[in-house]
Amino acid sequence: MRFFEITSEASRLAWRRLLLSAGVLALGQARAQLAPPPPPAKTSITVSNGQSLDGWRAPLGDWKLAKTATPAPDNPKRLALAAGKGVLVNGDNGRTSNLFSKQVHGDVMAAIEYMVPQGSNSGIYFQGRYEIQIFDSFGKKKITSGDNGGVYERWADGKGFGGAAPIVNASRPPGQWQKLIVTFRAPRFDKAGKKIANARFVKVIHNGQLIHHDVEVTGPTRAAAFADEQPTGPLMLQGDHGPVAFRKIVLKPVKLD
Repeated sequence: MRFFEITSEASRLAWRRLLLSAGVLALGQARAQLAPPPPPAKTSITVSNGQSLDGWRAPLGDWKLAKTATPAPDNPKRLALAAGKGVLVNGDNGRTSNLFSKQVHGDVMAAIEYMVPQGSNSGIYFQGRYEIQIFDSFGKKKITSGDNGGVYERWADGKGFGGAAPIVNASRPPGQWQKLIVTFRAPRFDKAGKKIANARFVKVIHNGQLIHHDVEVTGPTRAAAFADEQPTGPLMLQGDHGPVAFRKIVLKPVKLD
């Protein structure tokens, strides 16, 4: 009799726990049904905002973060860096390896804020292959594809060819921040992998001014990281031609006809 009472009491406790668990589960399901759906995935990818190096592939070379970057008082061709976070720079002397994004892209709209000191030179390679030039071209009357914002030339048999100069020279003085908004159309391939359409810079806005419209690029430009062409590839920052600082790099995937 005593054993039966103990067993019955244990059964009652177990039953109560089961009912309580069922009630909690039902309440959780009801709340889940009432909760709003999760937000859609972001379409814009911040590759760099000066706060982290997480968006870049190793090895990073001498690329690092600094709180500020300004032309050095004793040498306007160098950058003076303050310790901290805020901008991405290619080391203390502007001579290091190229930097590649972890994010790869096809058709894309990119917003890029950058700054160079006097006489400096760098470049942004879409898919690691097609360069928009960065250069101190402030005040130049006659500009070429090798000037700031230019679609850089290709290179073969020891000669340069192709490329496109900016429509206007929108360059700001060295030491001032500049902005590019680039709409890039990736090359197209058929099912067999044969290229059927070249890459294009559909539109490039430099410091608020249109500098390129529907510029076709027949292949990788000079100093590209890859000799082939692909539907996607990483963004590449040129690191060995002189000091450069980047404040923000944002890629927004787009669908272009």
